[in-house]
Amino acid sequence: MTMQGYQRDDGRKGIRNHVAVAYLVECAHHVAREIAMVDREQAHVIGFPGCFPNPYAQKMMERLCTHPNVGAVLLVSLGCESFNRVQLENTVRASGRPVETLVIQKTGGTRSAIAKGRAFVQQAVADLAQTPRVPLELSDLVVGTVCGGSDGTSGISGNPATGRAFDKLVAAGAACIFEETGELIGCENIMADRAATPDLAVELRASVEKAARYYAELGFGSFASGNADGGLSTIEEKSMGAYAKSGSSPISGLIKPGDIPPKGGLYLMDVVPDGPVRFGFPNISDNAEIVEMMASGAHMTIFVTGRGSVVGSALAPVIKVAANPEMYERLHEDMDINAGRIMTGDAGLDTIGEEIFAAVQQVAAGQPTKSEDLGHQEFILTYKSFDPIGPACLPV
Repeated sequence: MTMQGYQRDDGRKGIRNHVAVAYLVECAHHVAREIAMVDREQAHVIGFPGCFPNPYAQKMMERLCTHPNVGAVLLVSLGCESFNRVQLENTVRASGRPVETLVIQKTGGTRSAIAKGRAFVQQAVADLAQTPRVPLELSDLVVGTVCGGSDGTSGISGNPATGRAFDKLVAAGAACIFEETGELIGCENIMADRAATPDLAVELRASVEKAARYYAELGFGSFASGNADGGLSTIEEKSMGAYAKSGSSPISGLIKPGDIPPKGGLYLMDVVPDGPVRFGFPNISDNAEIVEMMASGAHMTIFVTGRGSVVGSALAPVIKVAANPEMYERLHEDMDINAGRIMTGDAGLDTIGEEIFAAVQQVAAGQPTKSEDLGHQEFILTYKSFDPIGPACLPV
């Protein structure tokens, strides 16, 4: 399949060419949303709600505003929040992207800010339409995967089929990211056996052990009532199903949100904060995980669901994989792949894996996913804190 992308100054290539409208405090969210409505397809709203950001929030916003799918950025500030908007603007400008900061307190208020912001977006969209396309290879892609609304079928249909697709992508040179350590409890030794180096094996075990301690201190884990209603009984059972998304390739590295894979291969993302429990549940929704993988450069995310989910994402497409046939029939307008055919015997894991692999190429070539076509642009960013990864976490 012929694929073309948008060349960025840092050497990466985008599969979309969006304008990011980024609010820097919740007080500016409404204005940002109204600005983006001038072009609902090209302008995507992202942002950080807190008035007092931490280094994680700053890093995430810098990574997201320079994501390969972003061609221009409008920063929307109230004016008195503590977000370092100057640093963010300088980072975006240094990446070669057009950027402007709109300070509501200096522009006359809501209507004036919306009018000025819409003018920027309309000009940016017109300019981005002239962006030349360049050849895009599978080795240029970063692909993430999550599972949400999991049930008893997720781990025997959609997740292992995604694992087959991941194996093909890794073999083609793509960087593939799976998560999350809080849902891999009990799988640490299996993952360690797949580590590219003995030192990485130690890091993989430590990341899951950290997650287990974190959840023990919280008093609950990553297991929802919907999981139980769907036939799952324990976190270990859920973990094995979630683990199946990773496929069978060697694990090349361990990254944390905002760390960009340096080369192709399979990477585990550690999403559980370091240090004491300060910010509550690590990921309050599936979209939080999607955002963190986008911050690590994911061009798109494969989302496996058994119970059903209708979300998409700002900036990067989401490919939805239905794990069972009954849910697919109910929510087919939101599902891209029917892995439920595995459950009925109408297709095997390899067949569905090939379909997911083909869908990745089609989406990279510009075909919209169901969530994109429906206008889904969900986004959430919360507080977290991470220590830097060590050299043992990255490929030699």
